[in-house]
Amino acid sequence: MKLLRVGTAGSERPALLEGEGDGATVRDLSGVVNDIDGALLSDPDALERIRAAVRAGTLPALDSAGLRIGPPLGRIGKIVCIGLNYHDHAREVGAPIPDEPILFLKNPDTVVGPHDTVLVPRKSVKTDWEVEIAVVIGRTARYLDSAEEGLACVAGYATSHDVSEREWQIERGGTWDKGKNCDTFNPLGPWLVTADEVPDPQALGLRLWVNGELKQEGSTGDQIFGIGEVVRYVSQFMTLYPGDVINTGTPAGVAMGQPEPKPYLRAGDVVELEVEGLGRQRQELKGA
Repeated sequence: MKLLRVGTAGSERPALLEGEGDGATVRDLSGVVNDIDGALLSDPDALERIRAAVRAGTLPALDSAGLRIGPPLGRIGKIVCIGLNYHDHAREVGAPIPDEPILFLKNPDTVVGPHDTVLVPRKSVKTDWEVEIAVVIGRTARYLDSAEEGLACVAGYATSHDVSEREWQIERGGTWDKGKNCDTFNPLGPWLVTADEVPDPQALGLRLWVNGELKQEGSTGDQIFGIGEVVRYVSQFMTLYPGDVINTGTPAGVAMGQPEPKPYLRAGDVVELEVEGLGRQRQELKGA
């Protein structure tokens, strides 16, 4: 299923995308479930109610003209991010291949809708782009023993934009968090695609364009640590709960890895990105 949330920011309603391409229809789920969140994703009965409503053809269609698409997940618990998790990205920035996943956190309040405005922070000079596949947790994960157990804890996947301010992340000392937690720095969506519709999460293409120019093109097959292993690894250090999100890293092509003068983002730029099967985002940037 492709689950989404639509409406004004803070007042989104749960919905479902039925069909493909121009013939797709947005269906209202608000009469079936309260929201798309961890409680829903961990409840097989609630998911079956949605599937039963789809089979019965009872879900009303929504007029999608002018309808804002919000983040596909509400009440996110925490966002765990994996740094330098693609071989080609590590090479482009001159970093050694990590022996273990590099972890950092983003606040849930960085999350915005897939087509919402992204703010370039005040005094920023190195705002950068990163297309990623986000993993949404559907069952509690603690001290998992295998990558297979890790994949079994995944409820679904989404396209994620891990926006970063590189000067603050790398040159200002301390942890990476200063450059990762600015307002609007994690557009998410448009959909949350349930795990049963993604048979191989290690075979998905990722692409990102800035002002129409292709900057990133890669595959999750190039990940250093696969998705199941990432979930297993994170569970050794913190408990993952339904509704938590893991951003699993970005392929090569970020501004930081390009020759001088590096083309960092500025107000007025337009970024578009997609993950195969998980939908496309588009953001215009403006000054904070």
